Amino acid sequence: MATTADVRRELAGLADPRRAEGVSRYLQMFPGGYGEGDRAIGVPVPDQRRVAGRYWRDLSLADTATLLTSDVHEERLTSLLILVRKFGKGDERERGDIFRLVLANTGRIDNWDLVDSSAPYIVGPWLIDKDRSVLDRLAGSSLVWDRRIAVMATFAFIKVGDFHWTFRLAERLLRDPHDLVHKAVGWMLREVGNRDRTAEEEFLARHHRAMPRVMLRYAIEKFEPQRRRAYLSGTV
Repeated sequence: MATTADVRRELAGLADPRRAEGVSRYLQMFPGGYGEGDRAIGVPVPDQRRVAGRYWRDLSLADTATLLTSDVHEERLTSLLILVRKFGKGDERERGDIFRLVLANTGRIDNWDLVDSSAPYIVGPWLIDKDRSVLDRLAGSSLVWDRRIAVMATFAFIKVGDFHWTFRLAERLLRDPHDLVHKAVGWMLREVGNRDRTAEEEFLARHHRAMPRVMLRYAIEKFEPQRRRAYLSGTV
């Protein structure tokens, strides 16, 4: 049976101190950054995925949860990648346990890459056929990562043609103070537009003038140049 120590040892063997410096800057692990207090060891994400692929069957859920409490960024991301694998292969009980584990540890899912690697693949899929009110709670949290989790979870709904919660949360978070939420909302609106351009533009018609600039730019990124300019200049 694999242990947390096995995963940590393998990740440590893949660590690159020079790469860790770049990761720390990119994910703002410096004083005043949104990742302040975190620690990177410089393991590339493809390597983390390979480690997750080797251990997801044999690492217990309890040990995976322990890995999620690590102060090393790559250990937390690898834990989430393992959870995504377990969730995808699990039965209803196992999937529910993983969903609840994620929600109980959102304080450890504390950078955008951690959110984006888990919320669309665990939180959203679990809620497809269930009460989604937990997303309203997350969207109202003072923790930016909770709010991003709420938005990114709706990617699972978008993939099955259900846009209601994306629009609901986008409207609620129009004036969110954090650009990481603006980017997530804009990204999900763009994903709606990739499937139903009319639905996205109906939402934008009501809200584009109130949207933060970065949210709007993300939302219209795939539009034709002339159409993008019209939205950005307010002449739509």
